[in-house]
Amino acid sequence: MDNKNTGRWERTVSAQDIGTRLDKFWARELAETGVSRGKVKSWIESGLATVNGEVVDKGKYKLVGFDTLEIGELQSSGEDTAEAIPGDLKIVYEDDNIVVVDKAAGVTTHPAPGEPDATLVNYLLHRYPDMASAESGMDGQRPGIVHRLDKDTSGLIVVARNEAGRLRLSADFAERSVDKVYLAVVHGRPKKAEGVIDAPIGRHPTRKTRMAVVEKGGREARSDYRVLWTGPRGLASLVAVRIHTGRTHQIRVHMAHIGHPLVGDATYGSQEDAVWKRRDDKLAQLGPRQMLHAFHISFAHPQTKERMTFWETPPEDILSLLQGLYRECLRVGIVGMPGSGKSTVVNSLRKQAHPTFSADESVAKLYEAGGDGADMIAQRFGNQFSHEDGSVDKAKLFSAMCDSEDLRREVMDMVHPMVRHECELFFRSHRDTSVAYAEVPLLLEGGWHKTGQVDVVAGVRCPEEMRTGDLRRQRGLSSEMLAVFDSWQWPEQDKLAACDMVVDNSGSLEDLEQETSRLHERATARFTERNAEFAKWLDELWPRLAQEFAEEGDKA
Repeated sequence: MDNKNTGRWERTVSAQDIGTRLDKFWARELAETGVSRGKVKSWIESGLATVNGEVVDKGKYKLVGFDTLEIGELQSSGEDTAEAIPGDLKIVYEDDNIVVVDKAAGVTTHPAPGEPDATLVNYLLHRYPDMASAESGMDGQRPGIVHRLDKDTSGLIVVARNEAGRLRLSADFAERSVDKVYLAVVHGRPKKAEGVIDAPIGRHPTRKTRMAVVEKGGREARSDYRVLWTGPRGLASLVAVRIHTGRTHQIRVHMAHIGHPLVGDATYGSQEDAVWKRRDDKLAQLGPRQMLHAFHISFAHPQTKERMTFWETPPEDILSLLQGLYRECLRVGIVGMPGSGKSTVVNSLRKQAHPTFSADESVAKLYEAGGDGADMIAQRFGNQFSHEDGSVDKAKLFSAMCDSEDLRREVMDMVHPMVRHECELFFRSHRDTSVAYAEVPLLLEGGWHKTGQVDVVAGVRCPEEMRTGDLRRQRGLSSEMLAVFDSWQWPEQDKLAACDMVVDNSGSLEDLEQETSRLHERATARFTERNAEFAKWLDELWPRLAQEFAEEGDKA
């Protein structure tokens, strides 16, 4: 415990401090707290320093590895007992020996120096007066506490109501016979779907209020993790972590150690947290604390020895984050044969104020003077297909592409990745809307529907006589040019067969606008249906996980 005010400090001796004098150790540890070397010396000589619970009053005492040290002024008798304070408690189970609580995030487990707010212990003492030191014989400040959760960690914690139960449960925790599984939402997706993190944890070498994976002097720490789900674009993942040791901040330190700190953890994932909070979408408002929940616990009842297993659904802030990660816009790709009316559909969607992207418009910008496409073509072909201002001579380039299939493919291989990137940025900028549309003529040919660039493909179907007749003439295309465009794409029958939705363009312009409105209605319904399916999946996930964890614990 660390506190600048009157209180006690506790440390565990690491390997690098073996042989260090007791007074020099504490002078160094407390240098930043305002405690002087003279005060450290006075405390030691006054019997206010202990090693493994025994008073040591000699500053020259040489430290031994893993000694537990305490120093500081003892609180007066009036402060030895925590105060009973009314507060909200979610009791999962209770009997005369134990209480299992689903602790809310933001509640500290027990009183400590520098912790002015009411704690879980304060609330428990109000509800269970028999836990008070005078009646139970337990510690006045931490009655019944056999394990702890960080203030901003939610979930299950088991508490003893009497000293006998506390001793038995404490022994079980020490012997690692208590099974604990946490759920965490971490940045990104771990490369391995599951793994073991076996990395010792100790005090950070320079930042004493933090823990860290250390090469020397750390205490054994082991965590098993399994990725349960990853959100769209790999922004964050839901991970289950079973801990075999109970080191301070173990899960937070271990997940950060493998490059995937918890969402909302500004201490062990400061860089990722800062980037997250600067997002320009609704996700920036989610993950207000470290997204960690003590989901499952299994232990032997201290009196009956019966195995008791409990689990608790994550709180609303974690559920909201998971649903927020999933609730990205439905990405609809629009395809169709050349001259089928795709651009008219896009314009109709724009009139209805729906987000739209056009690959043709993107290519036009790329081919402008100073555009990335124009620069790349100039670098590859010199001035062969460029105007004096540096823009692409599209007529000359098109003619050359018609004459050479190899050149056409080379140009497509240069330009298509740029269009794909622009489209990804478009969808990303509209992730908080229900539906966004991208008209990409060669979407199917490029395999976007198979590689996750879009969620749904909508095809525009147009009678051949309309497409090659009036619509062709309105666009100023010759029959020969339309035939060339057709040859670069799949046949219409294959295109429409690969589509999830079809827009019929066999009638008037007014009819097509109505068809476009129906397209948006179907896409919005698909968006709602998809989110409902995910919510159902989440509801069914928790009991299934609880069963799996219980079975895994039985086998261990």
